[in-house]
Amino acid sequence: MITDAFDRPLRDLRISVTDRCNFRCTYCMPTEIFGEKYQFMKNHQLLSFEEIVRLTRLIVQLGAVKLRLTGGEPLVRQEIEKLVAYLAEIQGVHDLAMTTNGVLLPPKAAMLRDAGLKRVTISLDTLDNDIFRRMNGGKADVEDVLKGIRAAEVAGFSPIKINAVVQRGVNDHTIVDLARFCKDNGYVLRFIEYMDVGTRNGWVMDDVVTADEIIQRIDAVLPIEPLPRQYASETSLRFRYRDGGGELGIIASVTKPFCGACSRLRMSPEGQLYTCLFATHGTDLKTPLRGGATDDELLDIIAHMWKKRSDRYSEVRSTQTTNDRDKIEMYYIGG
Repeated sequence: MITDAFDRPLRDLRISVTDRCNFRCTYCMPTEIFGEKYQFMKNHQLLSFEEIVRLTRLIVQLGAVKLRLTGGEPLVRQEIEKLVAYLAEIQGVHDLAMTTNGVLLPPKAAMLRDAGLKRVTISLDTLDNDIFRRMNGGKADVEDVLKGIRAAEVAGFSPIKINAVVQRGVNDHTIVDLARFCKDNGYVLRFIEYMDVGTRNGWVMDDVVTADEIIQRIDAVLPIEPLPRQYASETSLRFRYRDGGGELGIIASVTKPFCGACSRLRMSPEGQLYTCLFATHGTDLKTPLRGGATDDELLDIIAHMWKKRSDRYSEVRSTQTTNDRDKIEMYYIGG
């Protein structure tokens, strides 16, 4: 196991399998930028499944035990269940999960479960269909996501996690309804503070609904109490309902950063490694990989990169921070 400049171990790998998505969410891929003429990566630029598996196996050797497939939308990558099956066979992997918007899940859920996927997290920012369509660029209805959630349940995924990005003046007035819905159905809801990932979503601090405010709004209607983190690098502040009706969490990267225990490495669709969600540059593995590098040579590149890692963007962010830093985009690196 290797550690970085702040003695943080490498434990989690997030694998973005595509830069494409069937949504155009305003906080990630706004339609005015990612329109019909936008040029996404060509197939030959993407890592093949075999290349992803080879690099993942090496990163697992260095300490990663949890894998998460992201995008873009991972389910737009053809035959993604084959990649899941390959990754599930890697010795040392304790957890294999996927984050998806859920719309393409109905025909895939059972195949993914059979292939070895252990958990799914489904994004649903609000139950209000008009607001939901405005947030996703008019690409889907709430019912489309609910069908995906139901398919995941039928396939045997449990518990199902729901992610909801909260933006002031957009969907923040609907968070109690979403919390009640998830509580009643046994889903584990994770509210996410609106973050300044990338440079194209128009982020300003005034649009952030803070964790404290979210807690107050939920607690006033559905009383909650805090729970301890399950492990040091867990991203979510956890709470349980006082009536015993399950739990919810808040990912508060803006107001309560967790950089000090961050153990996450991110792999882009074209084989760049990033040591922070807010990174400005990555480490190229595709070039040496396709140039004939040995496993030992690739291991040296990865280990050297992690050992010098000193990222702690969220801890040094201030209330005056704006999106004027050339950060990698979330659709490309995953959430």
